[in-house]
Amino acid sequence: MRDLSKRYFCRAANVFKALVIGFAVASGIGHSAEPADDAAVTDLPLSRVADFPLPGRATRLDYTSYDPERHLLFIAHLGDSEVIAFDTRTSRVVARIQNIAEVHGVLVVPEMSRVFATATGTNEVVSIDEATLKIFARMPGGVYPDGMAYAPDARKLYVSDETGGTETVIDTVSNRRMKTIEIGGTIGNTQYDAASRHIFVNAQSRRQLIEIDPSNDTIVARIDLPGAKGNHGLQIVPQARLAFVACQDNARLLQLNLLSRQVVQTFEVGEHPDVLAFDAGLSVLYVAGEAGVVSMFAVRPSGVTKIGEGSIAPNAHVVSVDPTTHRVYFPLKNIGGRPMLRVMQPR
Repeated sequence: MRDLSKRYFCRAANVFKALVIGFAVASGIGHSAEPADDAAVTDLPLSRVADFPLPGRATRLDYTSYDPERHLLFIAHLGDSEVIAFDTRTSRVVARIQNIAEVHGVLVVPEMSRVFATATGTNEVVSIDEATLKIFARMPGGVYPDGMAYAPDARKLYVSDETGGTETVIDTVSNRRMKTIEIGGTIGNTQYDAASRHIFVNAQSRRQLIEIDPSNDTIVARIDLPGAKGNHGLQIVPQARLAFVACQDNARLLQLNLLSRQVVQTFEVGEHPDVLAFDAGLSVLYVAGEAGVVSMFAVRPSGVTKIGEGSIAPNAHVVSVDPTTHRVYFPLKNIGGRPMLRVMQPR
């Protein structure tokens, strides 16, 4: 693994100018890159690559999920009730998967060639065939389905029911709801931990992280999160046996040791932190917030350190990372009157 910490700490004084990448328009869904404005990024060890216009209206964009095998970034366009498929090799939108009402969450499972999306408007989970980019099945998803996690051994999908206080369990083979796990209160994001092979869920109003065993779908632990207020965002780093919890109501990031079950460190981040992403190759954690501020952390055996923080753009609350190229993707609701995908890379 490359150690880029010195480069991160030695930030350049000026932001690199964006590279303008041209590409052809095909089938009405391809777009050309547009120059990025110079004032959008400050105090981050990132350089702008380009801004790519996204289809549809300037309405809210939500979760993303990346398939490194097919080089496809799936973006939930909540306000337009569709999932956008963006090819990162050709920098083109290759599909718009529509009729997914108020889509919030999106999760690609490459080994199944499936993409799952939560249609909050109809309280469904929608299964999409990744090869054809067509809707494959629909199933009940709870009262307000939001984030998702996949347990590969059990071949089950776990869906956060934000206002219903539950975790919905779906058999991905039969596309049927198997069980509803009662958690209580408001539910935040959920993630799979490859080390323990367990599912973790944010219980926001209870200020806890819930641990579920997929082998029998039982709650095996309720971990208290002192200092948490509105613990919504979640990122598991299995190789370090850490969980990072983003708290929307007090702009804090909690570092939780999954072995001791203790919060070992707390950091200030931008207002209303939402989505987290981890670049395992560079050992860098990204925290994106509703205020448009992104915070970056180096996750090393010696400890976790903030290495940068700055504004990306209004509503830059979602972030995704390509683990091969280390490029970072920020879907933005409204840049110059249209939705945009901002692509950046570490300096």
